[in-house]
Amino acid sequence: MAESGLRERKKQRMYEAVSDVAIGLFLEKGFDSVSVAEVAAAADISKPTLFRYFPAKEDLVLYRFADHETEAARVVAGRPDGRSVADALLEHFLDGLRRDDPVTGLNDHPDVLAFHRLLYGTPSLAARAYAYVERSEAALAEALGGDLDARLAAGQITAVQRVLALENWRRIAEGERAAEVRRDAVAAARRAFAGLAAGSARLADSRTLGVTQ
Repeated sequence: MAESGLRERKKQRMYEAVSDVAIGLFLEKGFDSVSVAEVAAAADISKPTLFRYFPAKEDLVLYRFADHETEAARVVAGRPDGRSVADALLEHFLDGLRRDDPVTGLNDHPDVLAFHRLLYGTPSLAARAYAYVERSEAALAEALGGDLDARLAAGQITAVQRVLALENWRRIAEGERAAEVRRDAVAAARRAFAGLAAGSARLADSRTLGVTQ
């Protein structure tokens, strides 16, 4: 068991190290100007080894989202009894805003801004990111019960989270500081989840999506 855990940690470190090397090169030279072979050489691994870890060049960047793919599903599955789905997800999003989690868009660190410019300014990366969003939505739908109502709710929740994050990032990218955006970001999140609750279909577990005002 300990040996298995050690292997997994080594594998995780490899993912992180190669991804960091690749992103550094992409930020310096541009995504399309850096070859996979160049990334492999800079990371001191072979090209076939790199592809075992990252099937597509875009995955070298999007690996940073890997932990977030099932995040909403985990929040829903782990919420206390009696707590609504929307309340749990709203509090999780608000906690992200408090921590300046880059996933919420509310982070003005230069490295985070550079990463976001790389992501949203590269068409192939933006397109590949959509697949991550789809998988996140599918995991959330499964956590909600897996039927049509659950899939509808998961689509609405995912859209709300994405639009909120993009709006925060847009304002910061245009020159505002995170501290200046924070109050509006919190208010927008509360409004969005309240609206989501009011208009949502009934979920598969027979609970409404309701959020506390």
